[in-house]
Amino acid sequence: MWVVDRLDRKRPEPARTRRMVAFVGMLSVIPAIFLEQLLTNQVGAGIGPQYTYQGASYNAFLVAAGVEEACKIAVVYWIVWRKPEFDERMDGIVYAMRAGLGFALVENVGYLLMQDSINGQLYVWVARALLAVPGHAMWTGMIGYMAARRRFDGKGLGLIGGYLLAVAFHGSYDVAVFVAQPLHFEGHDDIAGVMILIPIVLTVVAFLVVRRMARTALHLDDAEAASAAVRAAVMGPGASPPA
Repeated sequence: MWVVDRLDRKRPEPARTRRMVAFVGMLSVIPAIFLEQLLTNQVGAGIGPQYTYQGASYNAFLVAAGVEEACKIAVVYWIVWRKPEFDERMDGIVYAMRAGLGFALVENVGYLLMQDSINGQLYVWVARALLAVPGHAMWTGMIGYMAARRRFDGKGLGLIGGYLLAVAFHGSYDVAVFVAQPLHFEGHDDIAGVMILIPIVLTVVAFLVVRRMARTALHLDDAEAASAAVRAAVMGPGASPPA
């Protein structure tokens, strides 16, 4: 969260609002669990268990990625989208990544509590700290950026397009992990071992994508702020722009 805040240090968002988004992001795990269980029980039973290729793909893209990205970006829409604080393109990235990190915090604790050994906890801790935590932040950050660009510039993929982009990244990450089990069952241990490289590559690519988005957002926001400052200096305090 500190890293995300540093990106927006020129015109930072209110600390209270940032904390609220992160906190509600933590709470968004609750509806995500409910919806994931519903989809698993009602629809997943007809597709196949997670240890099959069909089940792995369904659980990766629809159950995990589809539900979780929707819950996280819903936090941003509910808490700050219509507030005056949301007045720049970079705000979409900042608030969305905050929501993603709040979600990841609770999810990670849950995964750690599921481990029955210290070695298991250490492995999950390190793997998720390096991959899943930044992943949750960056995937939702993509949605926030796309939604903000459409809002302020009328360009880009918008909320729905950004959501689909995030689901594509998130689902591809998860399916690479989930298909390891059916690969092991079929004796393809070598392929299953190589699959771990896919989440690493996707995390690096997501970082490059979000960094590009952040640079674009900051450039446009800085230009707009400079233009507003010039207009204020020319017209003077309290003056209104010509009709």
